[in-house]
Amino acid sequence: MRFLIVLVALAVAAVVVVLLVYGFSDRSSRSRARLEGGARWETHTESTGGVTAVVVRRVSRGGGGDVLAEIGRQTVATIPDGDPEWEERYHEAMARARSRVAALESERD
Repeated sequence: MRFLIVLVALAVAAVVVVLLVYGFSDRSSRSRARLEGGARWETHTESTGGVTAVVVRRVSRGGGGDVLAEIGRQTVATIPDGDPEWEERYHEAMARARSRVAALESERD
């Protein structure tokens, strides 16, 4: 009789664990879908380690404009900070980045 009670308790525990896993994974999927639904492509510049990177990234922003999540990223150009043609290369990279943002946003619509 004890064996049967232990077996039933284990079965109930297994069902609870499975339901919890499905519940949390579904919530996570819905949350991710909601973030991706409001995400937009934008240009961005990062300077680290003596190199400036011009990237386009797909971000989801909150009501205050803060970045909630970065969903995608593409590097357009990297420019060494000591490059004598840094400014020209930077402006060219930003123009390419803006063009890419326009193309990616048009695919989204």
